[in-house]
Amino acid sequence: MRKSMALVLILAFLWLPCAAASVSGKETMYVGGTIAGLSEGTIGSLDSTSEKALKFNSPKGNFEIPYENITSLEYGQKAGRRLAVTILTGSWVYLLSKKRKHFLTIGFTDANEKPQGVVLEIPKGTAKSFITILEVRSGKKVEYESEEAKKHVHG
Repeated sequence: MRKSMALVLILAFLWLPCAAASVSGKETMYVGGTIAGLSEGTIGSLDSTSEKALKFNSPKGNFEIPYENITSLEYGQKAGRRLAVTILTGSWVYLLSKKRKHFLTIGFTDANEKPQGVVLEIPKGTAKSFITILEVRSGKKVEYESEEAKKHVHG
């Protein structure tokens, strides 16, 4: 019993970064970037309804990126093991399955023409619509980190 509990704790320590909070529903997470005053891991919403700028809104802070200032777009997926479910259920089967997180990286210039960037975790079902809107309004094409990510968006 002690050995199996020790194994669970070791696995939890090693795999916890992969099982960190994920977005759900219409949430978007600011994973990181150059936005002053906004903490990594901030959950908010992404608003692409404006024809001029992409907006991120959260109780902890907001930012907007004018579409004309976007210099690069990248989309990728990262698979993480389902540690939390494994620990809660006690079934090791869940460690064999993967949960994909969907990341959108946006490079842009600020009002002073300085390069900036943000990495956002977006909900699974929104990648295609966000990418389409960003490509059309910015005039930039998204780069995919892998063929798997490209297949997810384009089917």
